[in-house]
Amino acid sequence: MLLVTAYWRTNLTLRQLAPLFGVSKSAADRIISHLGPLLALKPRRRFRRDTVLIVDGTLVPTRDHTVAERSKNYRYSTNHQVVIDADTRRVVMVGRPLPGNRNDCKAWALSGAKDAVGRTTVIADGGYRDTGLVIPHRRELGHRELPAWKEEDNTPHRQVRARVEHTLAGMKTWKILRDCRLKGDGVHHAMSGIAHLHNLVLGR
Repeated sequence: MLLVTAYWRTNLTLRQLAPLFGVSKSAADRIISHLGPLLALKPRRRFRRDTVLIVDGTLVPTRDHTVAERSKNYRYSTNHQVVIDADTRRVVMVGRPLPGNRNDCKAWALSGAKDAVGRTTVIADGGYRDTGLVIPHRRELGHRELPAWKEEDNTPHRQVRARVEHTLAGMKTWKILRDCRLKGDGVHHAMSGIAHLHNLVLGR
């Protein structure tokens, strides 16, 4: 487990990492392939009636071009939908990765995140229009400014939604999520495993 977490944290190549643990490069590869999925976060299946969730998508630069596409960061990336509990800030689920050129509206449904949360209230940013999620008020066509009451509504929405951005920023301190060399499901296992470790650090 330590080898896997060290790999995710440092993103060293297996040639660099293996000697630190006294194993061969191929053995390190087998350990990561076997144990990585076991660390993955198990999505929460049931929610209290008053639960409020927050979702946001994040791009993970990924070298396996069979699961990635060029995205707005001009790199081959995968789009990951991350859902957290607004109260505890724990990650409750990580959607299946999609090519990075998919916008969040489509990724919300295609990743499985929508089905996983059911009818639970979910807060999102303005990129999730027409999804049924709670998004901020937007300026209507031909209007330069929002009415004052809409601006007031947007302020607490923005403050609460910032919690998922802080969560993603913390997860991105794991260097594997800045340039993932893993193939196939490896990027999903890393993202889900790091989400699980994030929850363990919160300790609640």
